[in-house]
Amino acid sequence: MAPIAQRAPGTQDILPADQPYWEAIEAAAKDQAARFGFQRIETPIYETTDLFVRGVGEGTDIVTKEMYSFTDRGGRSLTLRPEGTAPIVRAYFDAGMQVEPQPVRLFYIGPFFRAERPQAGRFHQFRQFGIETIGDASPLLDVEAIVLGWHWFAGLDIDGVTFGRGHSVLFIERVAPQRGRLAIRDAPTSRSRGRAGSTPSPRTSCAR
Repeated sequence: MAPIAQRAPGTQDILPADQPYWEAIEAAAKDQAARFGFQRIETPIYETTDLFVRGVGEGTDIVTKEMYSFTDRGGRSLTLRPEGTAPIVRAYFDAGMQVEPQPVRLFYIGPFFRAERPQAGRFHQFRQFGIETIGDASPLLDVEAIVLGWHWFAGLDIDGVTFGRGHSVLFIERVAPQRGRLAIRDAPTSRSRGRAGSTPSPRTSCAR
């Protein structure tokens, strides 16, 4: 009997047999985030398109080639979130967190969407864990992000994590003045992207 419909390209089903692995990865991420003083935040799966155009950069690959955008019934342009920094900075100001003791440490885990060419290990919809430290430009926050990521991987007993070139890479990707991203990706597919804006100056760390 033929299936009613097939899975959309660039997506995956996380079946019951795989759930324990995902739960272990997310539990370890939450544990490390809490140890470093990060609090969880959840933002909407979609935001206004303008948020990403201004926050990520109008000429970047993310904005020009990789966003899933649509117009709602009210004529507003909305976009499924392709990354976590811009929504969290918006939430930071919307909630008045700038008047709280700084820096503000936040972490997130959830689905994100990019219209990249599907390939092994990369999907249009993917789950991402990330941390954001807002309100302090100290380079020591980059070190903190590296240590957190390293402990996260060490707790999962994952082989092949190195500083530098290799099958798996743990590195700081500078995306704009006073901003950084910790990315854990396969070396052959890692890419650098520009980012516009500088207020506030979050330290961004993520793994997908």
